[in-house]
Amino acid sequence: MRLAEIVDALGLQVRTGQESLSREVTGGCVSDLLSYTMANARAGNIWITIQVHPNIVGVADLLDLAGVVVAGGQEPEKGTLEKASEQGVAILTTGETAFGVAGRIYGLGVR
Repeated sequence: MRLAEIVDALGLQVRTGQESLSREVTGGCVSDLLSYTMANARAGNIWITIQVHPNIVGVADLLDLAGVVVAGGQEPEKGTLEKASEQGVAILTTGETAFGVAGRIYGLGVR
């Protein structure tokens, strides 16, 4: 499933990385711990978190993630969005909880 399909199905706000929406999403990871995400997420995964600081961009870039969903109505820091734009990382936001977003993405068939 393409990232754009998830954005459309869930009504996510695309904050950065519009050019990445054609990426294939190969799986997912839900975590607010950067170390857990680095150990468990894989290239092409979508990462769901409530973290908003620039380090999420570094992790997403390092792992070549398809995108990062910032859940729970959290607002990414200005520096996070700037860094994500520079590095071409898709940052998506939603007011829905991380639990809800994960369930809906799973329901779309992303395993």
